[in-house]
Order: sequence, then structure tokens, then C-alpha cells
Amino acid sequence: MPTAKLHISLPESVWISEVSTAHPDAEFRVLAAFPAEETGVGLLEISADDLPAVVAAMDDREDITRLDLQQASEESALVEFETTEPLLLFSVQESGLPLELPFTIVDGQAEVELTASRDRLSAFTTQLQAFGMDFDVEYVREMVNSESLLTQRQRELLHTAVEEGYYDTPRECSLTELAEEAGVAKSTASETLHRVEEKIVKEYVGE
Repeated sequence: MPTAKLHISLPESVWISEVSTAHPDAEFRVLAAFPAEETGVGLLEISADDLPAVVAAMDDREDITRLDLQQASEESALVEFETTEPLLLFSVQESGLPLELPFTIVDGQAEVELTASRDRLSAFTTQLQAFGMDFDVEYVREMVNSESLLTQRQRELLHTAVEEGYYDTPRECSLTELAEEAGVAKSTASETLHRVEEKIVKEYVGE
């Protein structure tokens, strides 16, 4: 099942876009979010140099119907809010995707990672376009089952190598010691690990 990372440009008229654009140094980290009947409710962790100004800008918005400051320090605050403009939530809801949290919004742009079938990802991007949200795709990666990538013998030797510290820096286990622990010849251990490393590296580069 593929995982996609998107950078979504939020409409300028939406409160989070206007507030984050007016305060480009601020980071809005969405910790929780869910749609209500006509609104959306969320929990934000806000980090900013001028935190009171950011919170005040949110409080001044007519499309923020409720704003509760849960806790605050000099540079960060935890804020619960309710809004009549939860466009991103509506897009996710319409596409039937579970929203992966947390995600961040900085300077009018949301950075979102989603894991779903290609059909659901396509439905999500269609909903973004329907709500007037442009986006860039940073990557789409297919999640590969390790059982289909490596044989059982290769997985067992790899797990032993990791447990014995063969891949630690500095190395805690020599190839000879690893072979003895795994009960195989040194040449077999060397060849098997080389094949494992080849498959993993090529899979990573291919993604």
C-alpha cells in the first residue's frame, strides 16, 4: 500500500492560511482534528517568536467559533479550537481516508503524509482540487512486505546480525563470530548478507 507525502497550499481566504501567512515564522502542529456537523474541531501546538500575536490573530477570526488556550510558554502554546472552515478535514472525510496526525502548517502550506490505496489517494487529491487547494507531491512510496523481499533464511541471518551488533558502529561482532552464532560457514554468511544488502539498497534507491 503506497504512502504519499503532499504539500498542500491552503486557500488564502481560510483562517489558518491567512494567520500562518501573516506569521510565516509560526509553526502550527495539528495534534488532533475531527469534523463536527457544520464545523471542525482541532488541537494545535503553536510555536512562534511572537506567540501572543498569533493567538490574538486566531481569536479575532469570525470563522473561529471557539478558542481555548490549554497551556502556554514563551514560545509555544496548546490551543483547542472550533472552526467553520475545516476544508482539509472535509477533503479527508469525503475521500474516506484516515487522517494521519500530527501534520504541520507553515506559511499557508500544510505538509501531510497519507497511507492508503491508490484509489483513495486519488479521491483525496480530487477533493483537494474541488475545495480549491493546490498541492505538490513530494513522493509516493510503495510499502513493501519484508517477507516478500527477503527469504526466511536471509531474514533470520539479518536479525542475528543486528542482534549481535554486526551493524553497530564500532562493530560488536565480526563476520566469523556471526557465522558461528548463526551456525553457517563464514563464506555463506558473507554471501547471504551481501544479497540481503543488495536487495535492501536497490529497493530503497528504487523508491
